[in-house]
Amino acid sequence: MPRLRLALNQIDSRVGDLAGNAEAIVRWTRHSAGRGAHLAVFPEMALTGYPVEDLALRPSFVEASRAALRSLAARLAEEGFGELPVLVGYLDRCPTAQPKYGQPAGAPQNAAAVLHRGAVALTFAKHHLPNYGVFDEFRYFVPGDSMPVVRLHGVDIALAICEDLWQEGGRVPAARSAGAGLLISVNASPYERDKDDTRLELVRRRAQEAGCTTAYLAMTGGQDELVFDGDSIVVGADGEVIARAAQFAEECLVLDLDLPAAVPDAPAGVVDDGLRVDRLVLSEEPLAPYEPEYTGGCSERLDDDEEVYAALVTGLRAYVVKNGFRSVLVGLSGGIDSALVAAIACDAVGAENVYGVSMPSRYSSEHSRDDAAELARRTGLNFRTIPIAPMFDAYMGSLGLTGLAEENLQSRLRGTLLMALSNQEGHLVLAPGNKSELAVGYSTLYGDSVGAYGPIKDVYKTSVFRLARWRNRAAEARGETPPVPENSISKPPSAELRPGQVDTDSLPDYPVLDAILERYVDRDEGAGTIVAAGFDPGLVARTLRLVDTAEYKRRQYPPGTKISPKGFGKDRRLPITNGWRE
Repeated sequence: MPRLRLALNQIDSRVGDLAGNAEAIVRWTRHSAGRGAHLAVFPEMALTGYPVEDLALRPSFVEASRAALRSLAARLAEEGFGELPVLVGYLDRCPTAQPKYGQPAGAPQNAAAVLHRGAVALTFAKHHLPNYGVFDEFRYFVPGDSMPVVRLHGVDIALAICEDLWQEGGRVPAARSAGAGLLISVNASPYERDKDDTRLELVRRRAQEAGCTTAYLAMTGGQDELVFDGDSIVVGADGEVIARAAQFAEECLVLDLDLPAAVPDAPAGVVDDGLRVDRLVLSEEPLAPYEPEYTGGCSERLDDDEEVYAALVTGLRAYVVKNGFRSVLVGLSGGIDSALVAAIACDAVGAENVYGVSMPSRYSSEHSRDDAAELARRTGLNFRTIPIAPMFDAYMGSLGLTGLAEENLQSRLRGTLLMALSNQEGHLVLAPGNKSELAVGYSTLYGDSVGAYGPIKDVYKTSVFRLARWRNRAAEARGETPPVPENSISKPPSAELRPGQVDTDSLPDYPVLDAILERYVDRDEGAGTIVAAGFDPGLVARTLRLVDTAEYKRRQYPPGTKISPKGFGKDRRLPITNGWRE
């Protein structure tokens, strides 16, 4: 039985950075070659980054991607890697598609190519195009119609791209019909809570359906609101896991695989789902027998809270670094939300690059001021205090505001102060709002909603508490100082904009509120279904009304890391002007 050494390069790409991504591909190819790989593989659209969104509709960018691919092939050969086949994702266009209504202009394609001996030896495009959740691939791409099969050292390798595995039919059964001994899928599959388990079961099932060893290579890193968690998987034809890569880390997963030899009369022509078999023969003869060095194994798995926390850190780090910022600014109230955001920021970019500001008003409690200072002491972030009382008194002397207007003025003064410091000192401002607050509109426009990124905007309040406790336990287990003061976790949440204020003055207890929100926001359940689940009808009606009327606020909130199946943003698109009420 032939043996191949496969190198799956789980890397992080930056959208639009063709030169930087190409450099990374060369660097990781060098690493793969150094470990004796016979095939080096890179993720979906690794050359362009993913998702490229409307860049796919610009002919200039499509042509730049195609040119970068050709240059990359030549560069790999120049560096001595011409004999090592490299599979890499990129943006292409369909040369045969005719312009028609409903088809993206220029017929762009989510494609991948095999680079060999300084040339582009084979190209193919994604067959199944996802059009749900955050995906709009019908808007951007036209589908591929081929079943690519590469014969390498006597083994037939079928190739697929991401959704080709997630959907029934297409390239998975076609791989079996084409007689493939190995199926490789390159992916840019965004992270969601619990998706790793779903993904594992998917790959196991598809390997059995394809009747061959299946390698699922995933991207890692972050792009705007999306996080990619890596977690590449290799599964045998029997569904047993051979190897699994790390989560939220770049890695070259190398495996020696024993694979069935290609049959002499391998099927050609059209196979399942109307796919045309495109065969590329690189080498017919199997390699001489060699002793395997890389036999598999699974990286240590993160527990549920650690996984979510790692996603939040990865998302924030990617946004800061890829957009050219060096430091972040957080308003520290002494409360749990800003404390968790600050802890995430310190882990993402280093405490020396995190700047915290306490902005007390006449209603700020002494313990909240102390908690903010204690957080700074525990984490080592840069800290200062700037009272807003003089500014507040000046406004009140001119306007004489009362009630909610007076409360919101304090928040807006803090927002203005943070943005002024951002302009003056160059920090990226982080908005501390959580998903519970955003859902019901419990925030102030141009106040606590200011900022360029919201690290916990997809985290319900009950999860905020849980993650803070997990982060403290993790620190204690390592012999470090827990970053979040216990008082920030244990005290009743409050915006402290009026005397004695607590969140429950305006909202239900968070465990109840979050349970209703999870059903309405994440699952799209109606009022009747939620009430039937045991919730008070009046409370359900009030909560849903708050969610519906806060849509205009959410549209103006900054982007933030997506960790749920339905975050506020591309996942959930509802009209602001909306006469429908549950």
